[in-house]
Amino acid sequence: MRLTVIGTGYLGATHAACMAELGHEVVGVDTDAGRIAALRTGRTPFHEPGLAELVARHTASGRLRFTGSYEEAGAFGQVHFVCVGTPQRRDCDGADLTYVDSAFDGIARHARKGALLVGKSTVPVGTAARLAGRHRSEIAWNPEFLREGFAVRDTLAPDRLVFGVRTARAERLLRQVYASVLAAGTPLIVTDFATAELVKTAANSFLATKISFINAMAEVCEATGGDVRRLSEALGHDERIGRAFLRAGAGFGGGCLPKDIRAFAHRAAELGVDLGFLREVDAINMRRRDRVVELARELCGGTVLGARVAVLGAAFKPDSDDVRDSPALNVAARLDLDGADVTVYDPEAMDNARKAFPLLGYALSAQEALRGAELVLHLTEWPQFRDLDPRRAAALVRRAWIVDGRGALDADRWRAAGWRFRALGGPAAPPEPSATAPTAYPKADAGPGPVPETAPGWSRAVGA
Repeated sequence: MRLTVIGTGYLGATHAACMAELGHEVVGVDTDAGRIAALRTGRTPFHEPGLAELVARHTASGRLRFTGSYEEAGAFGQVHFVCVGTPQRRDCDGADLTYVDSAFDGIARHARKGALLVGKSTVPVGTAARLAGRHRSEIAWNPEFLREGFAVRDTLAPDRLVFGVRTARAERLLRQVYASVLAAGTPLIVTDFATAELVKTAANSFLATKISFINAMAEVCEATGGDVRRLSEALGHDERIGRAFLRAGAGFGGGCLPKDIRAFAHRAAELGVDLGFLREVDAINMRRRDRVVELARELCGGTVLGARVAVLGAAFKPDSDDVRDSPALNVAARLDLDGADVTVYDPEAMDNARKAFPLLGYALSAQEALRGAELVLHLTEWPQFRDLDPRRAAALVRRAWIVDGRGALDADRWRAAGWRFRALGGPAAPPEPSATAPTAYPKADAGPGPVPETAPGWSRAVGA
């Protein structure tokens, strides 16, 4: 089929490339000339595993191309997917639908007779019905369920498809688009507009609630001496609860969960429904960032003024360069404002982090970030950070103190290497190990200089 995708951000670029991979001819549309220019040469302007290969392959074959012209897209496509952002409004918690309205207006003006306009953006319930009453072209809603870092897989092999339609013809066209995916046995739910819109917002709200629940339990564990990691393990064995999204840490971020739960609660209030518990979910999430900052101050004797702090992580999650509402950068910026000398390192998100927080210090590698640090904060659970050799790392820092803000490091291993180790929701683990670094390796000074790649136990992947 001939498809267009309006918007070429994380969602749109992924959807366009994956539709080409499924065998369709695809035109991506965007008003950002720089992004279009990059995509035309087969380059993606952001990091998403597997996506660059798809874009390069299908732009080279001619099956995938990009334009800034709605007129060109309208003349080309049978089905038009709208994949633009819905950021939080500046004046309230509601979703800003400016981009959605503009995209539908733009493609509707040029769409051929019989074309189907399909929304994939996460929107407040009632948006599809409003748009259907505003345009002559037929409209459907097909919400996305992508996870950054797994977006290609989630598009080509989703765990379910949802079609919000009003006619059998719209359903038939969407079945044609996803024919190979449906043939592979993917479950399909065909429903009305409102339910299709609610599936995405309800799913995000449930996941956010589960994350904030275990983080609230971390607060209880800290108050009682309990261990939230053991608690989470025990809860996860209950098949009614499951293990997913039960790791306590610095909380969720990114461009979806925080603004989506706020927008959902806001829209529900407009409809006369009280979803106040989502505001507490949001509050718990933000408190976890506060707790990382508090731990940093506690370990530094009540103030971080003048302390050298290494922050491992800038992206809001691993396998992504997305720094939107990143807990890692939020904590780093707050410590910087408190007078700490902060150095940040992330394997993929450095450019975006510098643009968002230009006044922070940045390192070119994990080794450089650790060198001379008096406190280390682990705030994005990249495999490179989990694989660090704690003994080798201890030789780089001035003081071997670390806060695991993601509950992903082996506490016993780090403590055995001489680190004073703290984790959110974890015990202080008396007796406290020595704060001095082990003597197996020479102590590094705070000055510049490379760490030999042949150093024992050092993962070459770090800083690569």
